[in-house]
Amino acid sequence: MGEATPKAPSAELMVDFIISLDGYASAEGWPGWWGLEGPEYLAWLDQEGTKDRTYLLGANTYRLMSGMSEAAAGGSAFSEEEGASLTGLAAVPKVVFSSTLQGPLGWPNSELVNADAVAAVADMKRTSTRPLSTLGSLRLCRSLLAAGLVDRFRLVVFPVITGRTGRERIYDGYPDIALELVDSRTFDGRLQLLEYVPTVLEGPPQ
Repeated sequence: MGEATPKAPSAELMVDFIISLDGYASAEGWPGWWGLEGPEYLAWLDQEGTKDRTYLLGANTYRLMSGMSEAAAGGSAFSEEEGASLTGLAAVPKVVFSSTLQGPLGWPNSELVNADAVAAVADMKRTSTRPLSTLGSLRLCRSLLAAGLVDRFRLVVFPVITGRTGRERIYDGYPDIALELVDSRTFDGRLQLLEYVPTVLEGPPQ
């Protein structure tokens, strides 16, 4: 018998969310991070931002985050830790999937891709030498998960329920997904990080 052909390397793709306990990405009238970010969490965010990875995002998240990054660089009303996290995003490679934005993009190190995001990310996983991670972008993440392209699914759960004011329900439209817990930790005694390996299911397990 001949030797098995080695499997081609594949860049790992992580979907990364912050989320309320009841599954919202934000809430009307509440501050960013629901006002509960602490020094441990912000230090971890800053460390994550220095890792050698490429961030994937859609047009709405690009507009929001690039504006916040520019405001932070201009000395707008962010804390020192928040400002460092936001301005640091300008230095990392970003790929923006959009059919409405026009290039060149103004946020440094941002590449615009007008092609189908699922096909483009599948190609990036085959060819990239850097890990890939999403930044917000709920619809993009849903599409990548449904296509089975996601290797890790990571949440930071904030201890709030915003059933009345919550906006952007994260899991609406998702397929059924089994989750294997591979990492967890607590920040500032209140924020819970949960990291999973996801498996898309055809339906409920038998």
